[in-house]
Amino acid sequence: MQILIVEDEEKIANFLRRGLKEECYAVDIATDGEEALYKFNENQYDFVILDLMIPKTDGMVVCSKIRKKNINIPILILTAKDSIEDKIKGLDSGADDYMVKPFSFEELTARIRALLRRGNKADPAILKIDDLSLDPATRVAKRAGKIIEMTAREYALLEYLMRNQGRVITKTSILEHVWDYNYEGFSNVVETYIKYLRKKLRTSGKERELIHTMRGSGYIFTVKDNV
Repeated sequence: MQILIVEDEEKIANFLRRGLKEECYAVDIATDGEEALYKFNENQYDFVILDLMIPKTDGMVVCSKIRKKNINIPILILTAKDSIEDKIKGLDSGADDYMVKPFSFEELTARIRALLRRGNKADPAILKIDDLSLDPATRVAKRAGKIIEMTAREYALLEYLMRNQGRVITKTSILEHVWDYNYEGFSNVVETYIKYLRKKLRTSGKERELIHTMRGSGYIFTVKDNV
């Protein structure tokens, strides 16, 4: 999941980026309102964490414009403004949740998971395809009832594929949403992790293949009969 953090305090922004990357979210940062709106218009994000007291363009305005552009994306306001009036204005401007600084990082990640579960009303609480299921709340994946042991990055990749099942997904899109826009690691990381995931999804060796390579395009996650 690719998260846009809109925060002008470098210490807080770096703390959030470090912590969320440890949770295997891909993270991008904007330090003012204008940059936030520019990045949101240019890139595809799955979640927005937004401070209200940011330079250039007010956070309330940013929230309202993001909401008008994308009605489904979860927006969490994270700010030092703690009055009831500010909370009401923030939620009325289009935010889905409102947290006050200082904050608990564990509570923040719990709220992110909750909002992602209901962010797109078309997404079920439990993601399923064929005999594979994934619970975003517990981060547990099962194939034919058997738990699949995965690393955090493998889980992030599987969740992204399952949320986009039936669609052709490019390697660039996977990098942006499972790693981040600034990833500078080894060039075949997507292929490597697809290989890892394919192996782990074969819990007995008899299951149908779900990850299919679309030569020259990327990958599609679906049951074999639908390719």
